[in-house]
Amino acid sequence: MQANFKSSLAAVLVHEGGYVNHPRDPGGATNKGITHRTYAAYLTRNKMPATDVRHITDAEVASIYRNQYWSKIMGDDLPSGVDYAVFDFAVNSGPARAAKFLQRIVGVTADGAIGFQTLSAVAKMDAGEIVAKLCANRLAWLKRLKHWDAFGRGWERRVLDVANKAGRMVRDLPSATATIKEPQAKADGPITTTAAIGEAMKDPKALGGAVAVAAPAASTVLTGDGPVQWAIGAVLVIAAIGVAFWLWQRGRDE
Repeated sequence: MQANFKSSLAAVLVHEGGYVNHPRDPGGATNKGITHRTYAAYLTRNKMPATDVRHITDAEVASIYRNQYWSKIMGDDLPSGVDYAVFDFAVNSGPARAAKFLQRIVGVTADGAIGFQTLSAVAKMDAGEIVAKLCANRLAWLKRLKHWDAFGRGWERRVLDVANKAGRMVRDLPSATATIKEPQAKADGPITTTAAIGEAMKDPKALGGAVAVAAPAASTVLTGDGPVQWAIGAVLVIAAIGVAFWLWQRGRDE
């Protein structure tokens, strides 16, 4: 998706880091994931004087990533999550290779050029499944490379992180650590099971909310094996049913 470029680039740069010139890295000196060769070519195309890659600007980084990676994998047209997963793969191992891996997953000719046929096939397949398969296949391929012994741990950590972030983008879920709070017009503080059921008792229309809150709580407790867990779970379920019956009865009397 077009709106995902900035966030996807930020996620990629977390793994790319700053200036690195590892003797065993076949790409040579890099800065923010941009190799010296790539930067030199960029400067030549734009008729700019030659400069060491350690001096690359943020604007130049964004321009190179968008034009040479994001655009080549048709990031603006891929589903959310799939765009980031393919983009990170392209940055790490080349746009053509990332495209071929995607094309094999969706069942089209793996020519390394994403076009209408590939995009159409992607749209017909579940985005979460594409992300999972792409990351699994990517990791399996990386493990076969001769440099795995030197970079394998970092590569694996990166692919797993990409799979996690891309999966969240597909599901579009809030952070697991986010606190759900009531609207500002009501009392401050998190919504609890007791508070939710209390609100339901004041309004018959909130019946669904009371049962919805109580049921997950009972389910969580019932995951234990002991008699205490079963007893508490049963009480919660009975309480939810009791509240439902009481509200129904009160609605009849009114």
